[in-house]
Amino acid sequence: MSFSTYLREGGRVGLRPLRAADGPEFTARAHESRELHRPWLFPPATLEEFEPYAARLAGGDGRAGFLVCERATGAIAGFVNVNNIVRGVFECGALGYGAFAHAAGRGLFREALALVLDHSFAPEGEGLGLHRLEANVQPGNAASIALVRGAGFRLEGLSPDFLHVDGAWRDHERWAITATMLRR
Repeated sequence: MSFSTYLREGGRVGLRPLRAADGPEFTARAHESRELHRPWLFPPATLEEFEPYAARLAGGDGRAGFLVCERATGAIAGFVNVNNIVRGVFECGALGYGAFAHAAGRGLFREALALVLDHSFAPEGEGLGLHRLEANVQPGNAASIALVRGAGFRLEGLSPDFLHVDGAWRDHERWAITATMLRR
């Protein structure tokens, strides 16, 4: 099955905008994936949590939300958000992402992250027109570190007490990639 709404397509996954109608499948997948995501990530697992989440991402306002879908079935494999988009001389955004349990460990997110980078660095009108993307990852999250390292991100440092996650301020490694790095 192919969706004409895919912004980018790879061999096994397609990248498309998140929609309000995705709530039932998204929340069911998030609920099934709680064990995989904890303590790193807390995506909305109920429709009551999903509705404002989807509205924030759909409203633009420095954010873009995407779903990673398996091309063979259209099933949602996970999500990637570009948050805190700052324009002007910065042209940067911060990634947030998560694979759902049924799709984890299958290499789908390696392919999906390449699609997100392509879309993020494509000129405005064709993509987001960004120059730089950052991924802030808790130091113990080996799978996420391997994902960004494998995509060509460079480690730029440690940000102590960077994000409030699971009831406490957590340190995060700051990984980044620029359009220039990707073209090399």
